[in-house]
Amino acid sequence: MSGTIREQISLKCAEQEIPLVGFASARSWDTPLFEPWVPPQFRPLAIWPEVKTVIVIGIPVSLPIVETAPSIWYHELYRTVNALLDSNAFRISTFLNGRGFPSVYLPRDGYGSIGVLLEKPVAFFSHRHAAYLAGLGTFGINNMLLTPQFGPRVRFTSIFTSAEIGSDPVMEEELCIKCMQCVDVCPAKAIPGADYPDGISDKIACAKRSEALLKRFISPCGLCIKVCPAGEDRTLFHREDLDIYDEDKKEYAPYHSAWKHVKSYGGR
Repeated sequence: MSGTIREQISLKCAEQEIPLVGFASARSWDTPLFEPWVPPQFRPLAIWPEVKTVIVIGIPVSLPIVETAPSIWYHELYRTVNALLDSNAFRISTFLNGRGFPSVYLPRDGYGSIGVLLEKPVAFFSHRHAAYLAGLGTFGINNMLLTPQFGPRVRFTSIFTSAEIGSDPVMEEELCIKCMQCVDVCPAKAIPGADYPDGISDKIACAKRSEALLKRFISPCGLCIKVCPAGEDRTLFHREDLDIYDEDKKEYAPYHSAWKHVKSYGGR
């Protein structure tokens, strides 16, 4: 395979139908871009001292499936995307190892269960911040990373590599329009409504709802990412009008009926 390492990785991602890939120097974490910032022990060099570059990959969750959430359909999609992230990140790290660049992949979550999150609501590495530093998006009111292509409807994971690859610029355009749709729709009242990082979400309240949904086989919740207006995927699926989620809008009754049907089966 010819081309630079960056070009080769980008090509592999395209071949594996991974639409988002970005690169950030491990040293990018050393300069805080806002406060509070990522603590030193959560930065790449503290986790794997050999790392020079963090490669971030992102795979979307399909908006029409998210619209059924919480449901067994979204539950299975979430599991599928997580598995794809893990397997593809492993393959990329293996590819780099074969070319003489020691590399390791990181799991897309990094915690054992929701019960663990209730005790300690953090993972050992933040893929959201990695994606931010790799130029893939900006933070929204919902504490999620919003991307131009998919809004917050995308999952990330990272690869640590000893290869020195140029960083992508941090995105300057703010994608969140402060519409507060996510704040209003959250059943756990976990989103305070202030700009990130001042408005840190209530992770315990969110985790408790996820734990309850998991017992019914219909986790995660997904409502805050469903209603977010950001993302080109809304145009693809003809979802520019957020009134589609208003059950009083009779013109959208076929959609409401379809979502209700999916919600009614496959879970408890």
